Amino acid sequence: MSSNRTGEAVYTRLTEDSDDAVEISAPDTRSGNVGNYSAAVDAAGFGRFHAVLLLVCGWANMSDTVEILSVSFLLPQASRDMHITNTEKGVLNSIIFVGMLVGGYCWGSLADVQGRRQVLMYSLSCNALFGFLSSLCQQFPVFLMMRFLSGVGVGGSIPVIFSYFGEFQPSDRRGAMISALATFWMFGNILTAALAWAVIPRQHLGFHSPEGFSYESWRIFIALCCIPAASSVLTFLVMPESPKYLLEKGKSEEALQIMRKIHRWNNPTKNQDDYPINHLVASSKEEKMVMTSNGRSAATDRCGRVRAIIETTSQLFRGPQIRVTAAMLAITFCLSFGFYGLWMWFPEIFNRVEHAGSACGDYNPDSPESLANDTDDNIYRDGFYTSLSNLPGNLLTIFLMDRLGRKFMLTTSLILSGVSVFLIWFLQTRTQVLATSIVFGAISVVSWNTLSVMGVEMYPTNCRTTALGVQSVVNRTAAILGNLLFGVLIELHCSVPMILIAAMLAVGGLVTVLLPNTTRIALK
Repeated sequence: MSSNRTGEAVYTRLTEDSDDAVEISAPDTRSGNVGNYSAAVDAAGFGRFHAVLLLVCGWANMSDTVEILSVSFLLPQASRDMHITNTEKGVLNSIIFVGMLVGGYCWGSLADVQGRRQVLMYSLSCNALFGFLSSLCQQFPVFLMMRFLSGVGVGGSIPVIFSYFGEFQPSDRRGAMISALATFWMFGNILTAALAWAVIPRQHLGFHSPEGFSYESWRIFIALCCIPAASSVLTFLVMPESPKYLLEKGKSEEALQIMRKIHRWNNPTKNQDDYPINHLVASSKEEKMVMTSNGRSAATDRCGRVRAIIETTSQLFRGPQIRVTAAMLAITFCLSFGFYGLWMWFPEIFNRVEHAGSACGDYNPDSPESLANDTDDNIYRDGFYTSLSNLPGNLLTIFLMDRLGRKFMLTTSLILSGVSVFLIWFLQTRTQVLATSIVFGAISVVSWNTLSVMGVEMYPTNCRTTALGVQSVVNRTAAILGNLLFGVLIELHCSVPMILIAAMLAVGGLVTVLLPNTTRIALK
């Protein structure tokens, strides 16, 4: 990549919008080679470190999935034991998304100012602590508050995990690796369904004290769901900060040391001194100027942090970024509204088919027969099978993401997801509904994985997690609206929410054509 000359070092610099390599002379302040971040990542190689990173970040991503989806499984038992109304059920189903809405933007913006790794540890701790405390709450308002605070933690870790993970990946593997990270949502989904199936229907678990304190099987389920988040905090204690973030903050020496360690991990037969790059330069002067003003971090005081967050956010809505931001937010809203508006209600749909003969049959949840079957294994077994449906979609994403391209994958999966939802209200048997829900799960996960990849690739380092944080706000808002509207509209006729969700997913697929192509392009 470079050669030494007297008084100067010659290195290759890859521009962001061109595939041409340009040789630039720079003062040889150190002996050896100089390179930008893209070259540094390539020089570090790909191997053991990335495998460990995938497991660590994947486990953290899985912990968020468990916390989000656990509510849909505990709802039948919790609603009976805590004597909550149908309206309160809808609030409980949505409250974690309200917390995620708040946490997504705040934590995501802070990660662009304070650092990825530190914010991940804080948000995961928040998730685990308040999730566990919610299992102890005996009164519904307190329980609801704990679930909200747990959601604040979940909303923070999701956007930061993908930024952190993506910034370690070489451009030719980034699509497949971020897709692999997104597959851990599937594992979290399966783990949640398996835990619910194994624990909640077992009425002999738990205890009741003479003082009135109770700890039923569904509370044990909640406590078990906190273990992934708590253990994730420990794993990040041994992980490095993102070198990309450090470099754009002006901390090139720290970034270089981390890259040397990564090189050593990936090449165990070599020493750290064998790393071919001895000096890192920022990808662009503009990014470095934004991240470091006069050599001083804006994060040194609270006012500086707030100003930095506001400035970073404003970049998303001006200049060339505004078109990308508008399209990404529209797609995120459509996908989240459609997915969560249906997925969180699948147990309800399975119940309707079980007791009314079809997804659109008359169903009275307060009837003696319905109450007697609230803990029937069938509901949890169907939820488990639906969770398994994510597997083929995840495999398709990993193998086809870099071959077919992001835009094609996202457009196709969104439109096909809409078609599968539209068919549900025609179905008459539980087997038909289960089969269609499996198809929906397999296809919709492709949309989520592709959107995760594009979210990382569309924005420069200095505003990447802020952009993902803003998207998470829209994501959670849409999830809240989708859940609430589904509950209201299904009482009119189940075809109404199905048609609405199908239309939203199709619109999201059409908006995708407005986005630029990012396949195999270096991160900004």
